Amino acid sequence: MKDLVSVIMPTYNSEATLLRSVESILNQTYTNLELLITDDCSKDNTAELIRSVEAKDSRVHATLLTSNYGPGYARNEAIGRAKGRYIAFCDSDDRWFPNKLERQIAFMAEKQCALSYTSYLVCDENDNDVGIVVAPDKIDLDMLKRDNKIGCLTAVYDTQLLGQKFYMPTLRKRQDWALFLTILMKCKIACGITYPLAYYRITTDSVSSNKFSLVKYNVRVYQQILGYSKLKSYCYFLFCFFPSYSFKVLKNKIYSFKYISKLRSRRKQG
Repeated sequence: MKDLVSVIMPTYNSEATLLRSVESILNQTYTNLELLITDDCSKDNTAELIRSVEAKDSRVHATLLTSNYGPGYARNEAIGRAKGRYIAFCDSDDRWFPNKLERQIAFMAEKQCALSYTSYLVCDENDNDVGIVVAPDKIDLDMLKRDNKIGCLTAVYDTQLLGQKFYMPTLRKRQDWALFLTILMKCKIACGITYPLAYYRITTDSVSSNKFSLVKYNVRVYQQILGYSKLKSYCYFLFCFFPSYSFKVLKNKIYSFKYISKLRSRRKQG
């Protein structure tokens, strides 16, 4: 019997994208999963859509919050309900390849790694491919301190190897990076699949769309998770995070240019 995977999905005003995201999870070739949705007090028809998918598939379990607390709180509520050995994450505007979990869980078992992630494709609001983010094959704590190299939509952690569940820190933003730092403090190494197994959707109103507004949250991660002083946190951001993040952005642009060029060439030939 395959181990149960608990998929964590926070939602907020997600009526336009929710069903496709849910479908990409429920149609996984790895079927022993539960989808735990926590709606963060949506104002549109998201709650009604959640109840409809919950009624159709017994693997879907939803909680509808009566106040808006942010995605970190919503994810933690779902993690608290999780029954699986593995905890995976997918936001309500992202999608997975059909074989993502099957490949990733087998990969984790083979490598005996407690935290894994994959590369992923990037699409726009109309589902057009616009790029790719190629993940490194391994990440240690020092690498992750410099900037977050793990796409949350691809991350899976093993509660059995870690000996416990890990929750998002109480930050309004950058909680996923803080979570991965906390996990790496214990397991030391995270392993990556360099082949893309998910789609990340770029939206103009997403929590992380304005990178400059996240500076103060980056500093808070250094203070709250790593215990740095305020001065050390700002210095680390300026001299370590910013150069590393800038290099990552440049590298991803090069990879994306090559990927889109190949995609266009195939379409012309086909």
